[in-house]
Amino acid sequence: MLNIGRSRSQPRATRAMSLGGMDYADPKRKGNYFGKILLAAALTTLCIIMIKRSPSLNSPSPFSIREPGVIHVLVTGGAGYIGSHAALRLLKDNYRVTIVDNLSRGNLGAVRVLQNLFSEPGRLQFIYADLGDPKSVDKIFSENKFDAVMHFAAVAYVGESTMDPLKYYHNITSNTLLVVENMAKYGVKTLIYSSTCATYGEPEKMPITEETEQHPINPYGKAKKMAEDIIIDFSKNSKMAVMILRYFNVIGSDPEGRLGEAPRPELREHGRISGACFDAARSITSGLKVKGTDYKTPDGTCIRDYIDVTDLVDAHVKALQKAEPGKVGIYNVGTGKGRSVKEFVDACKKATGVDIKVDYLPRRPGDYAEVYSDPTKIRVELNWTAQHTDLEKSLQVAWKWQKYHRDGYGIASAI
Repeated sequence: MLNIGRSRSQPRATRAMSLGGMDYADPKRKGNYFGKILLAAALTTLCIIMIKRSPSLNSPSPFSIREPGVIHVLVTGGAGYIGSHAALRLLKDNYRVTIVDNLSRGNLGAVRVLQNLFSEPGRLQFIYADLGDPKSVDKIFSENKFDAVMHFAAVAYVGESTMDPLKYYHNITSNTLLVVENMAKYGVKTLIYSSTCATYGEPEKMPITEETEQHPINPYGKAKKMAEDIIIDFSKNSKMAVMILRYFNVIGSDPEGRLGEAPRPELREHGRISGACFDAARSITSGLKVKGTDYKTPDGTCIRDYIDVTDLVDAHVKALQKAEPGKVGIYNVGTGKGRSVKEFVDACKKATGVDIKVDYLPRRPGDYAEVYSDPTKIRVELNWTAQHTDLEKSLQVAWKWQKYHRDGYGIASAI
């Protein structure tokens, strides 16, 4: 006869049943083990349901709704040099900002600076995406409610464009088409387009006005002009407010030292002259390479109009404020004064206090001798005038950031 009663003296956890010479673990113990698993699973499921039903987490993102009195601006290329400075200004002026950047030229470190400065919910979001991917662009516009787009994202080196023109047509022209298509699809009313004086090419007459004919001579300028043509043609049958800003050579940095210019090391050969000067001053490179000394200019080097980045972003904000539905505004953004490369190098030497070694080399393909703006139209219509016109002072501000950021934004600058 089997004893089916419980023995109080035998611990239940270690008890086994014997049948036919084989030992089996207590089935109740096995049941407890699986019971605990089922209980854990049930609790996990309950937690997930509670989280999903939580009002705070179920609320729509502030970036996905339109709020009275809040202007939400998409800043493409907002991790880049100019784009990050524009995002900073917009945030300071209480705009809501979404930055989209694939970090091929931009710096994640610049985004982190902005996130630390404006950490309140609903102020700033960063989306890592490529504007050349139609699905990504559609997703960005479908999940966010933008009031305006500042379209900076672009590769932007004249020399590189002559070596890899298709990259420039894809990145600038095709990507701009995608952005404009999605703006139209999702009802975004305002576009501020970042264009360039390179669309003019090499005009016979200086200074350049907005009426100067556009005859770009390099793929960078050609791709930008094509993008402008797309925007202008689209606007003829649209109520979108459009501002096209053709700006000249950008220098300087945030006066408070929060942001600066940190180009990719592998792109130093193609980069801005300011970055090249600073690299030489910091002995990152052996010296400064000036390409072209036989142009028809007073000292043989190219003449350019150097605009401080602080003034440039101020022009963008004024353009945003003045944009009118169904109208296209086209403006040159410059100081109205041309300075030669040799003059620039002398100013950089004074700003840095370093006697930079200079190597003079043959011309770079795609460059032009003399380009500077007539900023009359933007002054009259947008009440904008460049305020930071002392070349040496702008370089001093930028040099200060460079000295304290020898590695740019650090090793985590890019993905």
